[in-house]
Amino acid sequence: MDATAPRRPLPLALLVALRPKQWTKNALLFAALIFSAHFNDVNAVLQSAVACAAFCLLSSTGYVYNDLRDVEGDRRHPKKRLRPLAAGEVGTRGAWLLMAVCTVLALSLAATLGVAFVVVALAYFVTTLSYSTYFKHHVILDVMVLASCYIWRAAAGAVAIDVHISPWLLVCTAFGALFLGFNKRRGELMLLEGKVGGTRKALAHYSPAMLMEFQAITTGGTIISYALYTVQSPNPWLGLTLPYVLYGVFRYIYLIDQKGEGAAPDETLLRDRPIQVTAVLFLLTAIAVMVLAPPPPAH
Repeated sequence: MDATAPRRPLPLALLVALRPKQWTKNALLFAALIFSAHFNDVNAVLQSAVACAAFCLLSSTGYVYNDLRDVEGDRRHPKKRLRPLAAGEVGTRGAWLLMAVCTVLALSLAATLGVAFVVVALAYFVTTLSYSTYFKHHVILDVMVLASCYIWRAAAGAVAIDVHISPWLLVCTAFGALFLGFNKRRGELMLLEGKVGGTRKALAHYSPAMLMEFQAITTGGTIISYALYTVQSPNPWLGLTLPYVLYGVFRYIYLIDQKGEGAAPDETLLRDRPIQVTAVLFLLTAIAVMVLAPPPPAH
């Protein structure tokens, strides 16, 4: 740990090891609740909240496992060296105990939502562990497997409240996750300034030029798939949310290119006020559209 940084108390170190900032990713479980117009159903809201809590615990288990495997590499990273395991604030035994507690609590919550949700949650959990164990070391596959975790989140949100899973929701999620993933790699390269030895094996196989090409492809895919989703939606007014998606994507690219952001998307989301305002306006507009112009009933 940085000699100038005070050692955190063990309870705080354990909390930081769970990476609560990254729980924002699990907000995706509420997508089905919003776009299916079930946000006025108290029971559905509670089920979505329980599902989100279960995924927060499962994702934290994955983060601790990932940090446990990457302790030595993290100690050579300018930011990751401050993580509790890399800094020596949490030991191996404490990490395994923390993972066990989180897993038991997560599966207990998942069980209250039915067998189907447990299956999706386990699929997500296995995917995160396979990423930390194997796929994170393989170029391109590392980002694709991470993107699949977002797809599991979106699907889990629909399964939790027992609504139809829109294929377009999954397509939008996939492209959006790939967009974030490849831009995260670009941000990491910029942060390390090409000195990637010993930090992440797959990162050494990426180049700024290649990542810019991937960025262009995934940017187009994200915007077009969401535009088609709004067009194909039973509610034509959903297209009013498209400008927010456009601005959010363009703003994120700007932050990476001009501000050196992107290596930690969760921190960017929590720090950048324009993106926060855009997310809130997107949510309010989507809810307003569903309330004021509900889709015609299915026959």
